[in-house]
Amino acid sequence: MGRWKPDARGRLEQAALELYGERGFEQATAKEIAERAGLTERTFFRHFADKREVLFPHANPLHESLVTALDTVPDAAAPIEAVAAALESACALFTERRELARQRQAVIAANTELQERELIKLASLASTLAEALRRRGVTDPAAILAAEVGIAAFKVAFGRWISEPGDQQDLSHLVRESLEELKAVIIGK
Repeated sequence: MGRWKPDARGRLEQAALELYGERGFEQATAKEIAERAGLTERTFFRHFADKREVLFPHANPLHESLVTALDTVPDAAAPIEAVAAALESACALFTERRELARQRQAVIAANTELQERELIKLASLASTLAEALRRRGVTDPAAILAAEVGIAAFKVAFGRWISEPGDQQDLSHLVRESLEELKAVIIGK
């Protein structure tokens, strides 16, 4: 594949996930990733600061999507309902990337350092949601609790979504289902 072909970033991402899966995150190099993608190592570093950034990009569209979606939820919605609506809306970002999400999670699960980074990313998402709730007038601790619970439910739903065979389950449905199960646990039904 020549360097002039489109979607260099996507090709690099796919090549990295393949190599991480085959050889492990630590053993794969930026040069090998670029070569597999049919690009140069220099091109790799134009798109990613390092090989971790393939898994954890600095420009995270999920943050922006959550805030944008939360801003469209009616003011009368309860904090957890606002978070649920934002999470369900953001699920559209993953619809076409299920296989990449599976590969990414397998790489993260095999590496303790990457697991820590994933937890930091989830904490950052919760913080983003809590701040957006505060701008809506939700006070603490309700803003923090709704955001943290929402991200926990999303994490559970996402895990189910990438582990279940086939494409039958919709991620947004699984998010809502996880929140309903949480409600049942809390209420005791």
